[in-house]
Amino acid sequence: MRHIYLLAAALILPAPLLAQAPAPAAAAAPAAKPATAADAELAAFFDAYDKAQLARSPQGQSYRGIKTDQDKWNDGSDAAAIRNHDADQKALADMRARFAKADLSPDSKLSYRLFEKAMQRRDAGFRFRHDNYVFDQMNGAQSEYPAFLINIHGIKTKADAQAYVARLQGIGPALDQEIATSETRARAGVMPPKWVYPYVINDARNTVKGAPFDNSGVDSPLLADFKAKVARLDIAPGEKDALVADATKALLTSVQPAYRRLVTAMEAQEKKAGTIDGIWRFKDGAAYYAANLANYTTTDMTAAQIHALGLAQVERIHGEMMEIARKTGFKGALPEFLAYMRNNKAFNLPEGEAGKAEYLKRANAFLDDIRPKLPQYFANLPKAPVVVKAVEPFREQSAGKAFYQSPAEDGSRPGTVYVNLYRMADMPTTEIEPLIYHEGLPGHHLERANSTELKNVPAFRKFGGFTAYSEGWGLYSEKLAKEMGQYADPNDDFGRLQLELHRAIRLVVDTGIHDKHWSREDAIKYLTANSAEPLGGIEKAIERYAVYPGQATAYMVGRLKISELRDRAEKALGPDNFDIRDFHNVVLKTGAVPLDILEENVDAWIASAKQYAQEP
Repeated sequence: MRHIYLLAAALILPAPLLAQAPAPAAAAAPAAKPATAADAELAAFFDAYDKAQLARSPQGQSYRGIKTDQDKWNDGSDAAAIRNHDADQKALADMRARFAKADLSPDSKLSYRLFEKAMQRRDAGFRFRHDNYVFDQMNGAQSEYPAFLINIHGIKTKADAQAYVARLQGIGPALDQEIATSETRARAGVMPPKWVYPYVINDARNTVKGAPFDNSGVDSPLLADFKAKVARLDIAPGEKDALVADATKALLTSVQPAYRRLVTAMEAQEKKAGTIDGIWRFKDGAAYYAANLANYTTTDMTAAQIHALGLAQVERIHGEMMEIARKTGFKGALPEFLAYMRNNKAFNLPEGEAGKAEYLKRANAFLDDIRPKLPQYFANLPKAPVVVKAVEPFREQSAGKAFYQSPAEDGSRPGTVYVNLYRMADMPTTEIEPLIYHEGLPGHHLERANSTELKNVPAFRKFGGFTAYSEGWGLYSEKLAKEMGQYADPNDDFGRLQLELHRAIRLVVDTGIHDKHWSREDAIKYLTANSAEPLGGIEKAIERYAVYPGQATAYMVGRLKISELRDRAEKALGPDNFDIRDFHNVVLKTGAVPLDILEENVDAWIASAKQYAQEP
């Protein structure tokens, strides 16, 4: 549970949408309470906390565009984890001692509560830190280090390039530290299932494939990235050559030996790894899973409740899918329709570069189509641009289907939507539209770039997060796009339902694996029988849930809460007083919050709007 600031985005807004849209008139905002001396002191307290946390996180600095320690990696030792935890809990105690009874404005009170919840959440998970896998196909330094250098470590100056070389040299010690932690946990029985190891080993080998490691004639991912970035520098050719020579030396003397040691360690662990997938097998597995569910969903729902919710949502979505089937003229039953949609080659782009290019072209076209409609639904739009990229080849075999990375606060990095085009058969064209709305607009880019651009709020609110809120918003955005007039093709609307179904099934299979002792094969069988997901995508999805316990449950739980709150507001205010832009503003204006606080915020807005509507 590293406290690195992982944020994201996807696509470039045209100039007319960069300006703030006209403010809606449905409800007047209550008069803001004047800032007090206590507000200023609390803001200073949070600022000092942020600076202290960043000082311990060189990678966190880079995500934020800060270059103080850009030649270093985070300390991944358990001693560092303990220091970070102690600092967090001391900060919480200090805040309570100084500000629990202070005269704070409503927004400062919210910051106080959010910081308290964030620190309590970290504390609840801290005792389970040794149950986390160090290396798996979703997480781990084997792919995180090169991905970080390629996507986060920019090179605008010669000093930036030298810092990049220093980080290449530092990969050896940093990776050795991770290997040692992994072996310590393996001795305690904490290893991922056996099938995980080939993914990790493959990623590691791909990182050290190509020049300067072999004579293939193609540069390795890191050397290619470094050369491309250095080539754009305004320095003498001889200086560029010297930098490339330094990077080459670091790759050969630090990176390659460290990755060889990693492969050796993973091959040895693979021989001892078991085949049970659920974390229930750990001695404290039930408590660990319960803590994960509470962390990711920000609710007190039990595994049994989440499992039952998933079954109910699967049944609902199946019914909506059959409505689409009838619209398209399909006459068979649901299982036949799911098989038809899964196996229909008309929904597959060709493998290779032409198919990848077409996928990216269509993704951008959908974004271009929805952008002009955004001001009708949102009063504020992010300034940060967003781009769509294919996942880099060195990690595409193990990476997820799609994900988002937030923009840098200083504008040096756009929001980025990553799509995994390793196997085009696993990325049907019917899912391009909902996927890009979820990760890009009006989904994660609008939500997370909004958080990054918030003014006068502590950094932990701008750059932190609550999974149920963020992923709930992403899933809500897929359905919102339908209200906005998207999904003209019924097959694409089926793709939307397929992705929604996928999130409902997650509630069933995640709890199945980690609470009900399902095997990987049991979960694959359930997903195959109940969805149209491509078989390759099914296996990858189940493998994700096995190593990321609880995380996948947050999507549907968060989405249902947002939809519930919107329904409540529409009924309470009626068509004359409900304004969708007002509702979205209430949801987004605070940045990410737990679902209980989101509910409080919406209820307070409803009460204020009703009062305003009744005034003469």
